[in-house]
Amino acid sequence: MVKNYFIPIISEEKKKEENPGSVEFQVVNFTDKIRRLTSHLELHRKDYLSQRGLRKILGKRQRLLSYLSKKNGIRYKKLIKQLDIRESQIR
Repeated sequence: MVKNYFIPIISEEKKKEENPGSVEFQVVNFTDKIRRLTSHLELHRKDYLSQRGLRKILGKRQRLLSYLSKKNGIRYKKLIKQLDIRESQIR
């Protein structure tokens, strides 16, 4: 399982932002949760409650990224590149 994979990025983001309510901070936290749940589901394929939780978190992150892309495209592109996630096809 991947436990402390994104701690350096989160701590970087905390120092820079100092606002845990910011969109970037929330997306970083959701991405960390998504990666942990994905590694968990590789071991436990029939854990349907975790699958549901993963889908919910993916939807929340998608909505936040959509909001950020509409409000500030530069911050959106920077965050996508930093977290190494795909750009959404639907905005």
